[in-house]
Amino acid sequence: MEELTEEQIERQDSVDNAIYQLIRELNPTADEIRWDIEMIGEVRDVIEDWIVERLKITDEQSFYPWVEE
Repeated sequence: MEELTEEQIERQDSVDNAIYQLIRELNPTADEIRWDIEMIGEVRDVIEDWIVERLKITDEQSFYPWVEE
């Protein structure tokens, strides 16, 4: 079975952390927003759609690497 490289894992972490930080920064309240990968994944999907499909500036693998099972 193919596995992600260390560089690909770092890319995933970078994307997920950037999205989480953005969500926290946009929160207009003092309420803490906990790490929720489901929420982060939904936001990531929208951003990926814009970057990959609409703007066509990169491909899916470069934006958020993954392996087929």
